[in-house]
Amino acid sequence: MRRRLIQSTLAVVLVVIAVFGVSLVLVESRTISNSAQERVDSEAVRLVGIVDSRLLGHEDVTTEILRDQVTQDRHAVITVPGRAPIEIGTPPHGDVITAKERGEGGETVVVQEPRSTVTREVGRTLLIIGLVALLAVVAAVLLAIRQANRLASPLTDLAETAERLGSGDPRPRHKRYGVPELDRVADVLDASAERIGRLLTAERRLAADASHQLRTPLTALSMRLEEITLTDDPDTVKEEATIALTQVERLTDVVERLLTNARDPRTGSAVSFDLDEVIQQQLAEWRPAYRSAGRAIVSSGKRHLRAVGTPGAVAQVLAALIENSLMHGGGTVALRTRVTGNQAVIEVTDEGPGVPADLGARIFERTISGRNSTGIGLAVARDLAEADGGRLEMLQAQPPVFGLFLSRTPPAKRSTPDQEPTVR
Repeated sequence: MRRRLIQSTLAVVLVVIAVFGVSLVLVESRTISNSAQERVDSEAVRLVGIVDSRLLGHEDVTTEILRDQVTQDRHAVITVPGRAPIEIGTPPHGDVITAKERGEGGETVVVQEPRSTVTREVGRTLLIIGLVALLAVVAAVLLAIRQANRLASPLTDLAETAERLGSGDPRPRHKRYGVPELDRVADVLDASAERIGRLLTAERRLAADASHQLRTPLTALSMRLEEITLTDDPDTVKEEATIALTQVERLTDVVERLLTNARDPRTGSAVSFDLDEVIQQQLAEWRPAYRSAGRAIVSSGKRHLRAVGTPGAVAQVLAALIENSLMHGGGTVALRTRVTGNQAVIEVTDEGPGVPADLGARIFERTISGRNSTGIGLAVARDLAEADGGRLEMLQAQPPVFGLFLSRTPPAKRSTPDQEPTVR
């Protein structure tokens, strides 16, 4: 592209120089020739005037008197009737410019000038025009190179940006070039890079969340299926199969929740539900794992609380907190329920060392973990809580206390035959 821009610019300049240069040469050549002829004519007229004035005054007309009146490099012949011709200068050879004038006394003056003087002057003019044309060509080449670089370099950068986008590097460059059309292309590429970056981030986040959130239900389901394969008691098989079906339902809910959050994190399916049912389900699910680790998990606090949210999402949040206590905490894990204002609170605490001081303010950030874990669980748990209008906070670092705050639905009074149902 650079070569084409340089060649096209140079071609335009050469055409302009050719058209105007040739015209200028023709005009200047004619002007110089006419000027030389006018100078010779003027000199002939001037000599005739001098001869006339001397003849009228009865003065001598000699070579010595007229020699200083003739310009160097010119030849003049003055013919006076009855006298010998007076010749001044050396007769020119070759082509000459001639002017002839006749005076009032019958005298004749012929002035000649070699045309080579005109040729030399035309040559000097051509040299000047040629130098100017050469300078114009050099300036045009430099300007073309600069302009080609100004246009070609941005195109190269934009091509590299597009190639980076195609190779999976969606970082915008935010580079502009001062050319509106190219800046518009750069704007579009940067916007596309940001959009691709958001899509890639969402996909990676979905994959990480799915990996983390599906691990626990799949592990629990695997344990139930192993129990079924190891027993011949029909009642035990039926009980374990029922629990396995519950795990499948929870697994389905987890998948649906992940897909819903991937499409629109603000979309919720909040309903009024009983917190006790969710807590007891989590206790039953996690007791075998805690029993295997030689630890216990218990619940306490206010009973029969109803809250507004998605039961599956609340279960996932509690599962993330319980698993976090199993992996990083110690001693007995306690789930406590209480009421504060118009909110129901579920606190999860253990007897472990707690959260290090340097991680306290960042514990809910992704990839932040006190040990060799993914650092995704608490971040996902907070997103799930906020999706239904709740919130998840760390109330205390040592010992660790996490609180899940949910909007509370007051229980309805039982109606009597003479009293309408009321809500407290």
